[in-house]
Amino acid sequence: MAGLKEIRTRIASVKTTRQVTSAMKMVSAAKLKKAQDAIMQIRPYAEKLHEILTSLSASLENVEGSVYTQPRHPEKVLIILVSSNRGLCGGFNTNIAKKAIELANSSYLNQLNMGKIDFMCIGKIGQRNLKHRGYSVVADENDLYNELTFENVSRIAEEVMKAFEEKKYDRVELVYNQFRNAAVQIQATEQFLPVEMPEETGDSANYDFIYEPSKEYIIQELIPRSLKIQFYKALLDSHAAEHGARMTAMHQATDNATTLLGDLTLQYNKARQAAITGEILEIVGGAEALKG
Repeated sequence: MAGLKEIRTRIASVKTTRQVTSAMKMVSAAKLKKAQDAIMQIRPYAEKLHEILTSLSASLENVEGSVYTQPRHPEKVLIILVSSNRGLCGGFNTNIAKKAIELANSSYLNQLNMGKIDFMCIGKIGQRNLKHRGYSVVADENDLYNELTFENVSRIAEEVMKAFEEKKYDRVELVYNQFRNAAVQIQATEQFLPVEMPEETGDSANYDFIYEPSKEYIIQELIPRSLKIQFYKALLDSHAAEHGARMTAMHQATDNATTLLGDLTLQYNKARQAAITGEILEIVGGAEALKG
């Protein structure tokens, strides 16, 4: 059995750890509220924008005039991995990195074998994970989390759109964590470029709207805006999911520390009781020896 001093040291260490994890849990809970509000506010806008784009594209014979909607054979692929800059959030970063690697090995195995898959990382942990496994990381935007605004995200989206327009890449995939609640994050993959336009269905409603200047012009304006909104929504989703994962992980760590502290306290009391009993026996034995 460990000595009393060693047990006291471990108890003090666990108490310190519990204070840290409890504080991190409260900080993450406060940040989660703000991040959750942001993603909840943008989702209806993103969905309505997509609905308008779908309605307009269904009423047109074709939308091939936009470079962003033209399908290509994916000879060169860019996978954008969205993770976090900090750890201590359970399997948040590990799972999303595995999802990106799984996408490369399943959907684009030929391109991967030919060295025609590049990764762009938003988040230091995901970047470190990919580089450790030997994958090609051509760009990182880890500083984006210092000021996660639509303007900053739009700049990155425009760079990706320009690379696609110049045919540097034939397909761009987004891999990120979708926020559901504090305890649930879903690893999602979305084709960012080219835009997959919906197929026309016979039961779609036709509305007699007047468009100015024209349907074609409006849809060409909507596609780039929709791409930027989609990119921004993915980052807000991941940002909220990160804080939810960290809050859950720190809550579990705090509970584990409390359980361990109880076990150590019980072990300390047993060891202390055994030491006291031993001292009493020594005193009684000494007294008996003096009597003899």
